[in-house]
Amino acid sequence: MFSPRVRKLALTVHLTLSVGWIGAVVSYLALGIAAKTSGDAETVRAAWIGMDLVGWFAIVPLALVSLLTGIVMALGTKWGLLRYYWVVFSFALTAFATAVLLAHMRTISSVAGAARKADGAALFELGSDLAHPGIGLAVLLVILVLNMYKPPGMTRYGQRKQRCLPD
Repeated sequence: MFSPRVRKLALTVHLTLSVGWIGAVVSYLALGIAAKTSGDAETVRAAWIGMDLVGWFAIVPLALVSLLTGIVMALGTKWGLLRYYWVVFSFALTAFATAVLLAHMRTISSVAGAARKADGAALFELGSDLAHPGIGLAVLLVILVLNMYKPPGMTRYGQRKQRCLPD
């Protein structure tokens, strides 16, 4: 277990990174909306390039470090990683969101590369996938709610640990 000072510092770092991830996804979503709705070819090109940059330089690092700091928080506090259902679900959703993000970013980089080379008419055919960032944002908000409200319910493992029985 962490000392109270270390726990507060770790929690501050984790929350900052996690909320930053949400904010970066909102900016990515705004760029996606611009790419889909703009009638200006240069805006569409810039939006795709921006989505690629925000994805790789903000969202991916924030997702990976949020996942890592979440594990550290779980293992270093009374909540544990496998003791409470809300922690298990939060971890599973975070890991899933990170995996989907990493797979999705390859596609975004490919489309951004095409946007760099495309002429005006071809840019408008690139479209924009708003489902991934929209669903991703919803998943992150579910994780946020789980972590704020901490719904009751211990796993069997948690119940055994609480009774101090051997695993």
